[in-house]
Amino acid sequence: MKKTFEWLKPNIIITLGLFLNALGWTIFLIPAKITGGGVSGVATLIYYATGIKMGIPFLIINAVLIAIALKILGSGFGLKTIYSVVVLSFFYSILQVVFKNAVVNDTFMSSVIGGILGGAGVGIVFTQGGSTGGTDIIALIVNKYRNISPGRIILYLDVVIISSSYLIFHSIEKTVYGYVTMAITAYTIDLVFSGSKQSYQIFIISKKYEEIAARIANEVKRGVTLMDGEGWYSRDKQKVLMIMVRKTDASHVFRIIKQVDKEAFFSMTSVMGVYGQGFEPIKG
Repeated sequence: MKKTFEWLKPNIIITLGLFLNALGWTIFLIPAKITGGGVSGVATLIYYATGIKMGIPFLIINAVLIAIALKILGSGFGLKTIYSVVVLSFFYSILQVVFKNAVVNDTFMSSVIGGILGGAGVGIVFTQGGSTGGTDIIALIVNKYRNISPGRIILYLDVVIISSSYLIFHSIEKTVYGYVTMAITAYTIDLVFSGSKQSYQIFIISKKYEEIAARIANEVKRGVTLMDGEGWYSRDKQKVLMIMVRKTDASHVFRIIKQVDKEAFFSMTSVMGVYGQGFEPIKG
């Protein structure tokens, strides 16, 4: 049962992220005739040009890209990407039928809310090691043969896709809203993805350091480093605890400190990255 839950949990979270992404597009962006980036943006343009629901072209374009990626990048490309593409195509198709009218009549609000939901959805998928395919695949393929960062490739592609919306809508205003959506989506993805991996470095000075360290190790399941310290003014010798924890564990550590020693002195700072056992693997 435990192994089954461990397998199901990331897939359930990915599915939730895909649903949020589909909501952002079908309820806010498409009714407002706003084109975002990626293959979803291309599918939106096809929808307005031909009337074909975006789920179909989204699936077909990604199927072609995945087939190319499997040949060039190898079979280890990722089942989660294939799963995400199929499920997202399904959500697009269903939600476009359910929600035919705009929920918000203000175009700017549609671009903001749609960008937030779309970005949050993709960010959630990324936290579980998944991908929504599309321009990500193109970026990986190009990066294999040319020394161009994937982020730059995706940016260039998104600019071209959004700019192409002018050919269909003949509106500079719609194109500008597309760029607004792109910026909000990118910011939200970064916020969700980085936020889930944010870590803190905590220093604790307390006479009851042994009890605090033991509880952190046993309850939070994080390593504790014990260091020697000396007060500059008093010259008193004292022990200092140094701990690296995830953002989600910080409140638990605070609670332990408060319960053990209300007179304890401690500081916390956000760190750019933590690598090693229990945190991020060192890449490259």
